[in-house]
Amino acid sequence: MISAVMPTYARIDLSFVRGEGAYLFDVDGQRYLDFATGIAVNALGHCHPHLVKAVREQAGKLWHTSNMYQIPGQQKLAQRLVDATFADSVFFANSGAEAVECALKMARKYQHDNGKPERFRVISFSNAFHGRTMSTIAAGGQEKHLAGFAPNLEGFDHVPFGNLNAVRAAITNETGAILVEPIQGEGGIRPASSEFLKGLRQAADEFGLLLIFDEVQCGVGRTGKLFAHEWAGVTPDIMSVAKGLGGGFPVGACLANEGAAAALNAGSHGSTFGGNPMAMAAANAVLDVVLAPGFLESVNKVANKLWTKLSDLAAAHPVIIEEIRGSGLMIGIKCKIDSTVLRGKLLEARMLSVGAADNVIRILPPLIIENSHIDEAIQILDDVCAQIEEAS
Repeated sequence: MISAVMPTYARIDLSFVRGEGAYLFDVDGQRYLDFATGIAVNALGHCHPHLVKAVREQAGKLWHTSNMYQIPGQQKLAQRLVDATFADSVFFANSGAEAVECALKMARKYQHDNGKPERFRVISFSNAFHGRTMSTIAAGGQEKHLAGFAPNLEGFDHVPFGNLNAVRAAITNETGAILVEPIQGEGGIRPASSEFLKGLRQAADEFGLLLIFDEVQCGVGRTGKLFAHEWAGVTPDIMSVAKGLGGGFPVGACLANEGAAAALNAGSHGSTFGGNPMAMAAANAVLDVVLAPGFLESVNKVANKLWTKLSDLAAAHPVIIEEIRGSGLMIGIKCKIDSTVLRGKLLEARMLSVGAADNVIRILPPLIIENSHIDEAIQILDDVCAQIEEAS
């Protein structure tokens, strides 16, 4: 008999009832070090006082009105994002997939409005992940996500990640945009090089294409800058954001420069829940913290310590760990053994992590971690690796 909750997830038999900072507590009161953060969502950890206060206050005032009316929190959040980024305008949604959908619609409409409706195709990359809707699984192009949902949505051309020659060879008269994650998350924590991102910008400019960055997972301070592409000194035309933006409350956003954003005029796109007062209260509270003077500097400082210790750990356990990769607090442990074994042992030791492709374990701690949390995580990892080595 099918369960009342549709069986779309291979869930771990574990239920959490409370969170505090970098920790989660299960129904039996057991404490877990959360270095998964709901897959890079709980950017400020659990029950951050400022976020809790903002959401509680808004809940006592107004939850929802719909976008038929002005929503002051939207204007405030949009202006803050515009002031802090390349963007001139922002559309608010509920999730990363919706933010990517908006970006894809915007790209097609932009080319249409500029007299080139044939330019509907988008170049995307191997091992990409952009969401679970019909268009975003087509954009990702991974067979494990596409299986059973044929015919696939037309309009995506996939090339090897990091290969500029392949990108240029794939551009045709029907190409309208390039979509890329500055750091592939589900694909195995694979950062794009600065040279690659700069090359994409150059190709987009040369051929009249829009450059779309998917920063759903790597954005909002995760790498030590507000957005990951800032490290390369490259700006997109459109950017999709979600996950950490709401700190645990469902919020998505599509940011764009004026040229691209103007394509989505009144009636061309919308969302019933997107950008409602509750979501905006949460996201504005997150930005209060992330944009505060010194916060991103503290993320970089703690990330540097974690990277140093993880590098030492990899050197101490070469039979287990092949490579540490990523950026800031978006880290991948590439394993030589089956990564599910290491991840399972970490769970037994009450440390949470996230799986990824390429036999990688994702380490995605909250941005508010301190040295004590790093020491605890490294001790658990060291102990677990030693146990696996001893048993083999």
